[in-house]
Amino acid sequence: MPEDTQTATLYRMVMPDHLCPFGLKSKDLLERQGYTVDDRHLTTRETTDAFMAKHAVETTPQTFFGGKRIGGYDDLRVFFDLDPPKEDQSDTSYQPVIAIFSVTALLALGLSWHQDGTVLTLRALEWFISLAMTILAIQKLQDVESFSTMFLNYDLLAQRWVPYGKAYPFAEALAGILMTAGALTWISAPVALFIGTIGAASVFKAVYMDKRELKCACVGGSSNVPLGFVSLTENLMMIVMGLWMGGKALIG
Repeated sequence: MPEDTQTATLYRMVMPDHLCPFGLKSKDLLERQGYTVDDRHLTTRETTDAFMAKHAVETTPQTFFGGKRIGGYDDLRVFFDLDPPKEDQSDTSYQPVIAIFSVTALLALGLSWHQDGTVLTLRALEWFISLAMTILAIQKLQDVESFSTMFLNYDLLAQRWVPYGKAYPFAEALAGILMTAGALTWISAPVALFIGTIGAASVFKAVYMDKRELKCACVGGSSNVPLGFVSLTENLMMIVMGLWMGGKALIG
């Protein structure tokens, strides 16, 4: 961080039909880091192109400290040690599944509190699994074509019968919704057990037997979640839920 100045010069696009979001994020980041921002607006396409040509850059915003160019928003985050350099960043992340599992766990506890006046109940665990299944299905249903393409990389049944890849998210959503409602267990339990078993076998073969490094389609076709333990856990939860709900139905 420069010691001789606490002023940053920021060039960003501010046009009648376009306000650059990364320019706003850069300005906010600089101010939060204690800088006074000399905020210079690029108000037309012509002035923006001229600025980029002058400084030999392809994008805006651009930040300067004492005449030295730091770069865009991502470069600022690296400069302030908020992110590792791009070459050091992994192209995989567990953040999507962490977010889904965390929110569904809290939602299940909230439902349990509302229903029974306590959070630590068996029903809360059931809701956690069924809600997680449903939300994961929503992620896949946003782009079924993209999901099914990634799914074909490792799913054993989809590789033999391609339409299964497009049917899978609908089956997962159906099982999750019915299990959340506690209805039509004779449908939800076999469906969860079937897709969970095929999924677990597929992940185990791809990761632990074939030693392949793949992306998991569990949160959709644009996922950067690595195929592995989390994917296997998702399928094992469906197997357990299918057996549990099916057993309850038979006993009840």
